[in-house]
Amino acid sequence: MNELRVVEPREHGVQRGDISEAALSVLDGLRDAGYRACLVGGAVRDLLLGFAPKDFDVATDAEPEAIVEVFGRKARLIGRRFQICHVRFGREVIEVSTFRADPGNSEIDDSRELDNAGRVLRDNVFGSIAEDARRRDFAINGLYLDIADECIYDYVGGLSDVEARRLRLIGEARVRYREDPVRMIRAVRIAAKLDLRLDPEAEPPADMIDLLADVPAARMFDEVLKLLMHSAGPAVYAGLRHYGLLHPLFTDTMAVLDSPVGAASEALIEKAIANTAARMAEGKPVTPAFIFAALLWPAVREGAAELERDGMPPAPALASAQSQVVSRQTQRVSIPKRFSIPMREIWQLQPRFHKRRGRNPSRLISHPRFRAAYDFLLLRAQVGEVEQELVDWWTVMQDDPSTPKPASGPGARRRKRRGGRRSKTASAGSS
Repeated sequence: MNELRVVEPREHGVQRGDISEAALSVLDGLRDAGYRACLVGGAVRDLLLGFAPKDFDVATDAEPEAIVEVFGRKARLIGRRFQICHVRFGREVIEVSTFRADPGNSEIDDSRELDNAGRVLRDNVFGSIAEDARRRDFAINGLYLDIADECIYDYVGGLSDVEARRLRLIGEARVRYREDPVRMIRAVRIAAKLDLRLDPEAEPPADMIDLLADVPAARMFDEVLKLLMHSAGPAVYAGLRHYGLLHPLFTDTMAVLDSPVGAASEALIEKAIANTAARMAEGKPVTPAFIFAALLWPAVREGAAELERDGMPPAPALASAQSQVVSRQTQRVSIPKRFSIPMREIWQLQPRFHKRRGRNPSRLISHPRFRAAYDFLLLRAQVGEVEQELVDWWTVMQDDPSTPKPASGPGARRRKRRGGRRSKTASAGSS
């Protein structure tokens, strides 16, 4: 049990100006209503490590219904597993949670619901700030900045971990990972994103990795975005591969990568992730459609090749392989149509790059998904899937002023809506 450590503002250096206006409005609103309100978790951690927080979360002793009373129509209760309140100020949403009780307290355990595997199904038992800190996942996420005195309160040794740049679990690893298997991939993501050393006891146990297969597919989609749609994406991917965490998420793809023909496919995926990371670092638009196209392409390509060997013509083989792979994939990681449609179009356009006679080139270049498909072709050439000469030919062709380009105007805008968000997808490749 760690002793409480309180750090005054002059020592920790975090100032009100470092916190978003929306978060300050929530913190001040709760305090003015007589409740204790603290900035908690990733925002405090990031500020202490010198990073700009992406989100600001608040923890309070006000129960969910009381939070709604304070903020009225701006507040909305969500969640069954962990009931929290979303408070909206303009375009920013602040997540507000009530201090929860220590899960080890047997007196209140009747209200805490677990499944047979020990996974938490519901945990809406409220407690003290010290108990709330102990039930969080990693020690560096258990730091609280109290808006009343602007001191940081540390009940779990998180400040020592910040100073040591270490990521350490609170409690016993197998219990915490069984409660929520997603913590295993969060450990890899946070360590890579913040350049932290993963504590040996926090390393994902090999015999627990398959628990990720039981996590709802919709939740896993959100987690995959956090993993790979980030400037630290290459380091995160390397960590996931190192611990075998991608196997239960992208089973078909991993079967190809672990086969004798997997090296080129892995290189394509790594390049796609690296290119996305570079674009994000430069503030350029990106789309999950491109990342998912790269992640699933090895399974689609190999599936189509097998169907062709069985006598199916190339075009139907590719279409059939796509459907089979996507159908199986969405059982593990769901992919919304706004991304799966452009993803499949990227694949479907690949054979058309080999048709360079007559009007085929101009028709392909005028396709709304051409640019993303061309960027994907670049990746394939870089790993030896297609000849560089083919890419060079299309590079010259699309720069030819006489070649028709994608249409613009009202008709083109209607086409964008039917086919997905073309502007983001078309600019999300490697160029």
